[in-house]
Amino acid sequence: MCGIGGELRFDGHAADDATVRRMLPALASRGPDGEGVWQRGPVAFGHRRLKIIDLSETGAQPMTDEQLGLTLVFNGCIYNYRELRRRLRGDGYHFFSTSDTEVILKAYHRWGADCVRHLLGMFAFAIVEHDTGTVTLARDRLGIKPLYLAETPGRLRFASTLPALLAAGDVDTTLDKLALHHYMTFHSVVPAPRTILTGVRKLPPATIRIIRADGSTEQRVYWQPAFERIRLDRAEWAAQVHDALRTAVQRRMVADVPVGVLLSGGLDSSYIVALLAEQGQHGLATFSIGFEAVGGESGDEFAYSDLVARKFGTEHMQIRIDRRRFLPAVQRTVAAMSEPMVSHDCIAFNLLSEDVSAQVKVVQSGQGADEIFAGYSWYPPLLPVSRGCAVDAYAREFFDRPHAELARQLSPEWLAGSDVSREFVAAHFARPGAVTTVDAALRLDSQVMLVDDPVKRVDNMTMAWGLEARVPFLDHELVELAAACPPELKLAQGGKGVLKDAARGLVPDEVIDRPKGYFPVPAIRHLQGPILERVRDALHAPEARSRGLFRAGHVDALLADPNTARTTLGANQLWQLGLLEMWLQDKGI
Repeated sequence: MCGIGGELRFDGHAADDATVRRMLPALASRGPDGEGVWQRGPVAFGHRRLKIIDLSETGAQPMTDEQLGLTLVFNGCIYNYRELRRRLRGDGYHFFSTSDTEVILKAYHRWGADCVRHLLGMFAFAIVEHDTGTVTLARDRLGIKPLYLAETPGRLRFASTLPALLAAGDVDTTLDKLALHHYMTFHSVVPAPRTILTGVRKLPPATIRIIRADGSTEQRVYWQPAFERIRLDRAEWAAQVHDALRTAVQRRMVADVPVGVLLSGGLDSSYIVALLAEQGQHGLATFSIGFEAVGGESGDEFAYSDLVARKFGTEHMQIRIDRRRFLPAVQRTVAAMSEPMVSHDCIAFNLLSEDVSAQVKVVQSGQGADEIFAGYSWYPPLLPVSRGCAVDAYAREFFDRPHAELARQLSPEWLAGSDVSREFVAAHFARPGAVTTVDAALRLDSQVMLVDDPVKRVDNMTMAWGLEARVPFLDHELVELAAACPPELKLAQGGKGVLKDAARGLVPDEVIDRPKGYFPVPAIRHLQGPILERVRDALHAPEARSRGLFRAGHVDALLADPNTARTTLGANQLWQLGLLEMWLQDKGI
């Protein structure tokens, strides 16, 4: 796991390695163990390293193979790199390191850009062919690793984070009006390729972009789950899911450093712990976080995480966060965001990662299970809905607010001319396949919402502390299997029914049958005291007044009654507005 950046020039000038060096401090937390810069003609690459596989300097990046004429920067982990290494050796390739990075170099030489189809893992990389000047950018199937782009005539820059591109300079930081509409409507998600800033875009998941020396480009999607049914009975589905998840968890133990687990006490992370125990892992480090109760809402789920830790004999660490640590963490969390993310558990993940990173460098985490196994509350109402009514039904259940309500909240100059989020969903639902409304919603959520909400949240917050998070529920083979499973089995037992069947007998029933929980952060759901004042200051700051995103009357009403107005899914509307302004001001915008 690392941070990468680079500059490509198509205007006859050499790439500026000083520009790339300006990116590296913004990437330092992602790679605290070393840095490197490589420049040749119109291409410059930069890298910050977190040592996980091949701890020696032979695994350092940017990595060049002069014999093959290739240079690479890479962020992520290839879980099947040992198997690929053996295969490539059989094809006559020689290796100078034991890193997964070098495996990508050889795989690219062997298969070209289609090497991504052979990679099992999470990745974002850039690779340049010395003789042709062609650069290939690629991102993993589920978008676990980010890749941001800033293009101007004659130049393209890329980086693992948006702030790294801002540090490089010369970025158009005007707000994208359509992205703002998505942020305020689509559960604060801005779908790729947009970001909230006009001058920054992101490479979509499962995408290869080939950039030739003259600046011409070719872009293609190389993977998506089919959502085609497989005929199995309930018991067979449970067995298939169990086997696929066990493989996914086992794959993600590959490392030259210890691997722990973030244990929330819910089914998903508990199942990961149970599978590792089943595989003979002893002394497994597990970590849980809790907060002080606010507004009558509990701030921890220690009763469940302690139960799982005791059952499987893990070396468990409870992390209790008091008010003294919470307020400073809010600003630090906002600073760590590549894009504004309204989910209150961003702060929880930041604080959790701070303490966990002092113990281990790699963890497994349970993100993704709800999006692929239908664990959320908006899926059951979609089951009886015909595909012809799917878009309206999905918008009613998931969107933060209707377009008409948004028009009463945004200043007129910032309002998009049409309901662009509904149009986006309609276009996605109109794609071939995914014959039921639930299938269409799961396909959309796993390819868009998952990528730009929970997955991005975990990446940003863990990497803010140099902690690598691996997500076995997003193993693409498991995702393909889940896509083929009938919605009725996934929605059974209150959601994630087939996963509950698979876990039964291994995970304690108390965990499987408990009500669904969320990462509890009561101080954000119930704004008061210093946190409320921080939001008030952001919305009243000169920058906010000059920008004028929101109608003043709407802001005043929310500040006067900060905890009543909620989005469709129950998020605090004031926090959504305040977080956006806090993020913009933190980035100097």
